[in-house]
Amino acid sequence: MRVFLCEKPSQGKDIARMLGARERGSGCLSGPGVMVTWCIGHLLEAAPPEAYGEQYKRWSIDQLPILPDQWRIEIKPKTADQFRVVKNIIGAASDLVIATDADREGEMIAREILDYCGYRGPVQRLWLSALNDASIRKALASLKPGQETLSLYYSALARSRADWLVGMNLTRLFTVLGQQAGYAGVLSVGRVQTPTLRLVVERDREITRFVPVPFWSIDATLAVQGASFNAQWIAPPGSHDDAGRCLQQAIAQQAAESMRRAGTAQVIDIETERVREAPPLPFDLGTLQEVCSRQLGLDVQETLDIAQALYETHKATTYPRSDSGYLPESMFVDVPTVLDSVLKTDPSLAPLIAQLDCQQRSRAWNDSQVTAHHGIIPTLEPAKLSAMNDRELAVYRLIRSHYLAQFLPHHEFDRTTATLTSGNQSLQAVGKQVIVTGWRLALNEAEATDAEEASTQRSQVLPPLQAGLDARIDHLDLKALETKPPRPYTQGELVKAMKSVARLVSDPVLKQKLKDTTGIGTEATRASIISGLLARAYLVKKGRSIRASDAAFALMDAVPPAIADPGTTAIWEQALDMIGTGQLSLDTFIAKQSAWISQLVSQHRGTTLAVKLPPPPTCPQCGAAMRQRGGKNGAFWSCSRYPECKGTLPVESTAKKRSPPRSRRGASTSA
Repeated sequence: MRVFLCEKPSQGKDIARMLGARERGSGCLSGPGVMVTWCIGHLLEAAPPEAYGEQYKRWSIDQLPILPDQWRIEIKPKTADQFRVVKNIIGAASDLVIATDADREGEMIAREILDYCGYRGPVQRLWLSALNDASIRKALASLKPGQETLSLYYSALARSRADWLVGMNLTRLFTVLGQQAGYAGVLSVGRVQTPTLRLVVERDREITRFVPVPFWSIDATLAVQGASFNAQWIAPPGSHDDAGRCLQQAIAQQAAESMRRAGTAQVIDIETERVREAPPLPFDLGTLQEVCSRQLGLDVQETLDIAQALYETHKATTYPRSDSGYLPESMFVDVPTVLDSVLKTDPSLAPLIAQLDCQQRSRAWNDSQVTAHHGIIPTLEPAKLSAMNDRELAVYRLIRSHYLAQFLPHHEFDRTTATLTSGNQSLQAVGKQVIVTGWRLALNEAEATDAEEASTQRSQVLPPLQAGLDARIDHLDLKALETKPPRPYTQGELVKAMKSVARLVSDPVLKQKLKDTTGIGTEATRASIISGLLARAYLVKKGRSIRASDAAFALMDAVPPAIADPGTTAIWEQALDMIGTGQLSLDTFIAKQSAWISQLVSQHRGTTLAVKLPPPPTCPQCGAAMRQRGGKNGAFWSCSRYPECKGTLPVESTAKKRSPPRSRRGASTSA
């Protein structure tokens, strides 16, 4: 009997339908010679330290480091019943097809079960990029040999074991050190979560340390032949910073007075350049999360959940956990079918689709840029918009617009720069005139505004100008301004920072190594990392922004620099990719990780930490001390007498009373 092992029940039902497996069983569907069963995510999990010895039940520095010789996994209690179903079905299999998600975590979900159950039969791999019927049929007709994706399992196993080594050893180490310093909480350390948290802590410290610098600007309203346009004063050399901001008030005031006396400005030079902008690529998950955070106000986990629903439930878009916005060249033959599907899904698009050139190959079609997954695009079959909620519909439209944009012309505009002089002062006017709207026709209003704001060009259209022409100065606005502190991260901006970590690394050799890596975490894990930091109360939501809590500052002051360094974890991700492509062995990687953990424990076991935090607030109902807890909406303060007293406070209300602490380093540690 052939067994298909899927990742989720919904996925299993879709595949079973295509196989004709309609007979329902306990946790499975069966048909002639075939059975489809499914996991519920991971059915197995890494065993905790105490599984390796009774001595590890007590947290003690003397027991560290904990370095398993033989790694153990255990059945997850919550899904033990489904594991038993899967185990029995695998035991009856003559051959097996792995049909979990097409990535390294999906590979691990299946392979760890096969290893645990001792399965030794033939293995094939179903590699799906979409769950619509046409895509499933196509994938079923071209099953991959199991050996072809085995290295992905080793990569996921390496990730899991590295996370365990860091989390179990360093969380215990720094929690015990913290307790010795009088801190009662757990100092949770993670391979990815800690450097991610550092990004927010460092940004908040920049904001705290920021000292505004005053500067002055002059905006001029000019008129020529009855038409008005705006120009900006150019500060003379020696009076401005690197950004061109005038730092000397007297010079700005003298310039304004000089131009007022002159009354006119003469055009000295005119330059016009035709600019052609290619359409944006189809979305990868990280970029989709950035855009949805900025335009729709969605948390990164919300965006992932919606994209997963569009893929699994609505069959409207392809696999969401992609780190590439490019498309395989072989998929170009599907363009007419996809466009027909989009039109049937939403007939109101007929005028736009009539303008598309389905023979046009944009830069998106590039095999060399496609990783394990391609960009997120609409599927080959129509979807039901009426079945989507408002948020799902908004995200679907974003994904759809970026695909349709590939078949429209470049966006073209003329950028005109005029240089003028008035009273020995220089002015500059920049104009933009759209020549071809092109791919921006596919964008909705919010996207179009977003694209315009991202452009460095001003939206004004300059009147006809030529050298020697005089323009009347109708108004001068001398502005006293101040430099602004960095903005707090939003979740979308944090995802972007995690992806582009290379620009935050100063070491030139390391920076170059990071140029082509995925940064901190992966497309599949970044949302859960941020959600985990919120649940642990290390991050706090403030509107659309996220800020570091006092506990986060304490943690950054406790852990060694290497653990919090974004460059370190990005190098690890590079190593995991090498395992996935067979360039590095699992055993070699884990041996290096174990040696490194041993070194860190040895270096820091005698460290004295300075991690004392302000006292917790008192309960508004009974006056007892409160403690932070994690909930589905993030951290909050709960009465220490819960459940007898159910008093709560939002973390934000207490955080407002305390400014983020400045750097507070321990004797032998740094952030």
